[in-house]
Amino acid sequence: MGKGIVLGCVLVVLLGFALTCSAATLYMVGDNAGWDISTDLDTWAQDKKFVVGDVLLFQYSTIHSVNEVTEDSFKGCNMSDPIQTNSGGNTSIPLNRPGARYFVCGNKLHCLGGMKLQANVQVDPAASPAGAPEASRLEPGSSSRPSSKNNNPSAAIPNSTGHIYGGMVSILSVSAFLSSMATLLWMM
Repeated sequence: MGKGIVLGCVLVVLLGFALTCSAATLYMVGDNAGWDISTDLDTWAQDKKFVVGDVLLFQYSTIHSVNEVTEDSFKGCNMSDPIQTNSGGNTSIPLNRPGARYFVCGNKLHCLGGMKLQANVQVDPAASPAGAPEASRLEPGSSSRPSSKNNNPSAAIPNSTGHIYGGMVSILSVSAFLSSMATLLWMM
């Protein structure tokens, strides 16, 4: 009888965890071209819906950097007071709060040439309470046409989206695990 109560409690906790996990997306900034002066970052970002929990992956050469800046600094490519500075070729930035986030290359000439990204981060509708209204996403002038710029590095880089965790796969995995655990405990 004691095993059944413990098993029931474990099942409830694990099922609750599985149901609260939502899928986060890993975005490789600029897709195959990466974080580079030749990448049309405005076009790349147009059809993306960034939500809290997503991650931006910047891949770039050592002549570049990724600075997070304020809106005013973004507009004027002002590098004097960045929120954070990253260098080294691979930078992952978790989008952990809703609102606009601004990223620029630390080289002012590159920033002025268009090497900057505005990410408008929304609250994940899957994480909102049941019955909460979902905001519609209608952006004027949005287009899904491909970038006119092209930069294909020799190393193949995967496309910009990939699921980090969660969704139906997590629920099925947890269900399989729970079934196995229940069978083991029942045999004891």
